[in-house]
Amino acid sequence: MKKNLIKKLVSLVAATTLAGSLLAGCGNNSQPAGTSNQPTSDTQTGADAQTDDGSATADTAAEIKGTITVAASQTPHSEILAEAAKILKDQGWDLQVTVFDDYVQPNNVVESEEFDANYFQHIPYLNSFNEEQGTHLVNAGGIHYEPFGIYAGTKSSLDDIADGDEIAVPNDTTNEARALLLLQDNGILTLKEGAGLTATVNDIESYNVQVKIIELAAESVKDAIPDAAYVVLNGNYALEAGLSVGKDALAYEASDSTAAQTYVNIIAVKEGHENDEGIKALVEVLKSDAITEFINSTYDGAVVPFN
Repeated sequence: MKKNLIKKLVSLVAATTLAGSLLAGCGNNSQPAGTSNQPTSDTQTGADAQTDDGSATADTAAEIKGTITVAASQTPHSEILAEAAKILKDQGWDLQVTVFDDYVQPNNVVESEEFDANYFQHIPYLNSFNEEQGTHLVNAGGIHYEPFGIYAGTKSSLDDIADGDEIAVPNDTTNEARALLLLQDNGILTLKEGAGLTATVNDIESYNVQVKIIELAAESVKDAIPDAAYVVLNGNYALEAGLSVGKDALAYEASDSTAAQTYVNIIAVKEGHENDEGIKALVEVLKSDAITEFINSTYDGAVVPFN
């Protein structure tokens, strides 16, 4: 795996609750997911590990296999990776994660092979990004999905929706379609036949309530909560806003819906690296019973394991 890491990578050594933290910018301003400046791998392993007095330790570390570098969204992706890092360390892998707050740079750094993988996106977004940017990213394994939800802004119930209300939605192609489909499922608007997973505001055929759709960058939709009547949020940004699908969403995608199953969040790598030893180890751990239990006990239905 890649060893010439950028200096600002740090190792994840413990699960960290990151919701509500300030997000740094992308690229050179990206915020590491942990606080330690030391790699997670032990510097002494196996029979060579010694105590201060020079004697061999009884509890020797796993043989070092290499480093896995991952670009990730902050919540829940980096938190899940923090838990996975513990298991991977026992297997000899040093998992290093850098948090990005946008949906572009994590793909760019994998395409350029600065990072081994990223964990933040679903397959429709990856396919759209490859087509638009000419990148060569592929799915190495589906890990979880995050139900889209409609959340209260200035109004606390969908029963109060009225003409002129503003609804903030993500503006990127695939996430906007998902938001519009959820609004359609809740009787707010009707999309043109066949629009489906590629729908945009141009595909709105009619409004059952004359609302105004406000298109914003996905990471900015939560910031519209004080101003818009309602917002439609990705699961991770809902978590960052301190919102729970189960407790706070006015409506959300059913777990067996086509949208929920389609928008599985994946480990993405550059084509040709799907079977790298470290990538296979990472995916196996993320799909393990231990991580499934961690997700189910941590996110109150806002994140659902995909196994």
